[in-house]
Amino acid sequence: MTAEPNEDILQGARVLVVEDEAAISMLLEDMLLDFGCDVVGPAARLATALEMAEGESFDVAILDVNVAGEPIYPVAETIARRALPLIFSTGYGGAGIREPFRDRPVVQKPFSQADLKRTLISAIRTARG
Repeated sequence: MTAEPNEDILQGARVLVVEDEAAISMLLEDMLLDFGCDVVGPAARLATALEMAEGESFDVAILDVNVAGEPIYPVAETIARRALPLIFSTGYGGAGIREPFRDRPVVQKPFSQADLKRTLISAIRTARG
């Protein structure tokens, strides 16, 4: 089995990005575009992220755990209610993730392009069953 089928899953995937640090947000967008994804957002504030989580069409979300000093969990809860996959992005690792989201994938900042790709593919595959 080659890597191509894995990468095909990312072609055209709509990814909601919630990140308040401009440099990280731009880097994340560049990586996603390199994978063939369509970027939804990015949202840099909790209120904007919540609106997008409720109303936008996307396949997976990448959520900074702390957005402009506010915890991201209301957005995560909205996405979970929609039964869509989400990935947390944090500098603190998975230990800082609250219940009931501890089973969700985490990319630890700074993350590599390979780590992000692997985590995205896994999250989308798991959600599709």
